[in-house]
Amino acid sequence: MTEREVIVEADGGSRGNPGPAGYGAAVYAADHVRVLAERREFIGIATNNVAEYRGLIAGLEAAAELGAQIVTVRMDSKLVVEQMSGRWKVKHEAMIPLADRARRLVAGFERVSFTWIPRAENKHADRLANEAMDDGALVDEVRTAREAEKPTAAPVLEAVAAQPAPGWTGATGRPTRLLLLRHGQTELSVQRRYSGRGNPPLTDLGREQAARAAKMLAAKGDISAVLTSPLSRARDTAEAAATALDAPLTVMDGLIETDFGEWEGLSFLEAAERDPELHARWLGDPSLPAPGGESFDQVRARVDAVRRDLVGLYPGANLVVVSHVTPIKTLLQLALGVGPSLLYRLHLDLASMSIAEFYPDGGSSVRLVNDTSYL
Repeated sequence: MTEREVIVEADGGSRGNPGPAGYGAAVYAADHVRVLAERREFIGIATNNVAEYRGLIAGLEAAAELGAQIVTVRMDSKLVVEQMSGRWKVKHEAMIPLADRARRLVAGFERVSFTWIPRAENKHADRLANEAMDDGALVDEVRTAREAEKPTAAPVLEAVAAQPAPGWTGATGRPTRLLLLRHGQTELSVQRRYSGRGNPPLTDLGREQAARAAKMLAAKGDISAVLTSPLSRARDTAEAAATALDAPLTVMDGLIETDFGEWEGLSFLEAAERDPELHARWLGDPSLPAPGGESFDQVRARVDAVRRDLVGLYPGANLVVVSHVTPIKTLLQLALGVGPSLLYRLHLDLASMSIAEFYPDGGSSVRLVNDTSYL
């Protein structure tokens, strides 16, 4: 779905200033009625202004993903509106990189305007920000429990986590590093058929691929946990890795593959022949679900929720995430900050490894894509 003109409403808050903070952003169509996208995230301890900038950035990123060219930003933060309009200077050290990041996003649109609105007119974004802050209590509760159970980290893990951000990202802090492992081969993957919520087992080659990936990961070490989709082809791949690493294994429903509905088990050609018009539109419209199934936009929403949980629950940790083509591509899409075209253009081999990093300040990077050198 492409929208040339959109309205972004964003907000952020902190319970303590600084304190537990979160942001929210809503993207509307130009009619200011249809909600096209929502974003929210708990960001840890931060100030109101930092959270507001994070909300602005999330809203601009969502607008870019929708293909917008003309953006009207409405916020109840006088500071952010005046600074982004160029009338006030950004002086606070924590906000300088966030303002720069927002300006880089602005430069990618044809036109962006900033308007201050009263808080009463920013209720949607304010609600999302408060929901994000509410999430923080759960994140802190689970994190405290995990810290109590966790053994002392090995010195080598400290060295890995302390590495600087790659390239020109400008991100700060230690990232949560996701080692994204696609499951091994199944009969449906051999036949190149849509394989979503069906549960075909690994083939003999698939089990061998899982074993080789596990051996590679064990040699790498310094991995805190293994997270997996609930489907058996992913769980069996993940169990091999968890056993080799002697790491805890957790099933996360949000990592499940796309529900292809009535196209499940069909080949590309069979689905195209069955529903020619729908299939052609589906290939270019992430908001359109397969018949009786799930859209890529819906996949993105649940995978982004998993990403937020992992960053909150495992700060600075290295994690193995075993999943399927669409969730892994979606995590790479989120890390790169690009639109849905990546879903249709990126190829991922069976049992391949990709690496995405997500930083506590909201930055992200991709270090590796589709590595199969260990197979």
